[in-house]
Order: sequence, then C-alpha cells, then structure tokens
Amino acid sequence: MAEDWHTPGGDGPAQFIRHTWESILAEIQLFHIHSQEHARAHHFRLFHDIFGNPFRPVSVDASWLTSTVVKLAEGMYELRDFAAMPILADALMDAGCDNDDVLDHCRGDGPHVRGCWVVDLVLGKS
Repeated sequence: MAEDWHTPGGDGPAQFIRHTWESILAEIQLFHIHSQEHARAHHFRLFHDIFGNPFRPVSVDASWLTSTVVKLAEGMYELRDFAAMPILADALMDAGCDNDDVLDHCRGDGPHVRGCWVVDLVLGKS
C-alpha cells in the first residue's frame, strides 16, 4: 500500500491528492474568471452612471430645477451619498420631468457616484 503514494496513476492517496489539487485549481480559475467578469460589469455600471448614454444626450429643462430638486442634488453631491436618488426621481417628476432616461437612472440600482450624469445635469456641471 505504501507504494501507492508514489505510483503515478495509481488509485492510492497520491492519486486522490492530485485529483483534489486539480479540482482546487479549477475552482480558483473559475473564481478568477467570475471575478474579472464581475469587475467588468461593475466598471460598465460606473461608466454608465457618469456618462449616461452618449447616443441619447439629455438636456435639462429649466422647469425641472425646483428648489427641492436642486437641494437634493446638492446634498447628494456634497455628501457623496446617493441613497436619495429615487426621491430625486419623484421630485423631478413632480417638477414636470417625463424623460424616461433620467427617471429610470434615478430609480436604478446604481451604483451612483459623484459625477453621476443626472446629478451633474441638475447642478449644471459638465
């Protein structure tokens, strides 16, 4: 039985260890691939948050810029806390905004970061 430890292709402990190690390496490779795909998806969402859809530019309507809308956007920008994005969507809607790109973005999962195209649009930043 001791010979099985050193016998390549044997059914003993050495073969079991080799098979286990190969399984672990395969799992590490799958995790690495998944991590890369997750990182790419996250980067894409950040890009979309900052730039929006470059093929469908949006301009702000002055009637949307109520004091509530501006204060919400200023607060999010200054504090870097974008939890109020859905509230901003409601405020924009109350102000007459019917642009689906703007409203959907505000209600979307994010992530939202400083430089968010909707917040910058409201604040007049470029």
